[in-house]
Amino acid sequence: MTEVTRRDFMKKGATLTAGAALGLGALKRSTAAWAGANDRVRMAVIGIRGRGSGHLSGFAGLDGVEVATMCDVDTRLFAGLAKSIFSDKGRKVPKTEHDMRRVFEDKDIDAVSVATPNHWHSLAGIWACQAGKHVYVEKPCSHNVWEGRQLVEAARKHNRIVQHGTQSRTAPAIREGMQKIREGLIGEVYMAKGMCYKWRDTIGKKPDAPVPEGVHYDIWLGPAPERPFSENRFHYNWHWHWDYGNGDMGNQGVHQMDLARWGLGVGLPAKVSSMGAHFMFDDDQETPNTLISTFFYPEDGPKGKMLVFETRHWMTNHETRLNESELNDCGNLFLGSEGYMVMDGGGYKTFLGKNREPGPSGDEPGDHFANFIAALRSGKRQDLNAEVEEGHLSSALCHLGNISYRLGRSLEFDPKTERFIGDAEADAMLSRNYRAPFVVPSVV
Repeated sequence: MTEVTRRDFMKKGATLTAGAALGLGALKRSTAAWAGANDRVRMAVIGIRGRGSGHLSGFAGLDGVEVATMCDVDTRLFAGLAKSIFSDKGRKVPKTEHDMRRVFEDKDIDAVSVATPNHWHSLAGIWACQAGKHVYVEKPCSHNVWEGRQLVEAARKHNRIVQHGTQSRTAPAIREGMQKIREGLIGEVYMAKGMCYKWRDTIGKKPDAPVPEGVHYDIWLGPAPERPFSENRFHYNWHWHWDYGNGDMGNQGVHQMDLARWGLGVGLPAKVSSMGAHFMFDDDQETPNTLISTFFYPEDGPKGKMLVFETRHWMTNHETRLNESELNDCGNLFLGSEGYMVMDGGGYKTFLGKNREPGPSGDEPGDHFANFIAALRSGKRQDLNAEVEEGHLSSALCHLGNISYRLGRSLEFDPKTERFIGDAEADAMLSRNYRAPFVVPSVV
């Protein structure tokens, strides 16, 4: 396929309507697409530390996919990853860029994956859609409820393939387990519980400090309020600060929240109530390390359904019974009238009847990156296992639970309007004030 053909083909794709919002003037529309399964997909990975390095490896290992650019505000990361993931394995070393807006300008980039801190996920995804790129966005796809809905609308408006990074949805065993639930194996499922029990030590206290050489801190802050640099608000520990992260419910827990919602067959709740605290430690962490959130769905099922999420940070038991040899225990319980199912990220077990006799089980992971590329080639968002709207709903559950926790009270919610009922204080927490020019646009 010639380069001219690739460019002409893509001109039928996305329409760029808000390039000026990126602070670069009008962006050039992406002009790359595929006529068949043998054509190369050129990826850019935005955010390459931690989970982002997994994106680099995952996409680089797929046939017909080239990681053409790696982008990160911390330029100190480039050399090591270029060597370990690319040159040491005989792969072409990607270009490097510290500003994602330059990536979106690149007409030869077909798709991007976003593995930045949470407060960047929706805006980066929206900008990418506006620039004609397809998007794989890490979980949670949003930092708050409103911007997650804008990302969904951007995907629809610009007809982009947008995958959410809840990769358990691609695991064959998980899909089999969900089918067993639908077939009634454990009877009427009335409650699901998501558990995130991870050994999380204190992060201590660290003072503000000069920005390290090689770090583009203003871009890292992006939509968040301006404040001095601190190592305790930077690599990974940003998860425990409200300006950037969503606590462990929006970190590891969104995987379990997603599976719980999927198994129950529900969307957003009518009621939410959360209680928790930051126990044991006197440190810089703002988010709770112990939290229980309950979501009620009165209109689902004969008498409604309940979803419960719990995070613990220290000593715990193994409720899922799939990870008994591991320190951490992250998984799901589905309770039904005829038995129950336990599930982790790649497998499931069932226990049936009063005596809890072992039933069907499975354990097989999948390749979520490959599913994204396959859907991108087919051009059908229905081929995605975790399409962005599913990601939005599961991410929104985390945000609703955190809002209830932060306000210290139960809340009533309207799933249709995605607003609280008669509660202006809670509604104000569905979005945030964005720091120009890093403003999440209202997509209409």
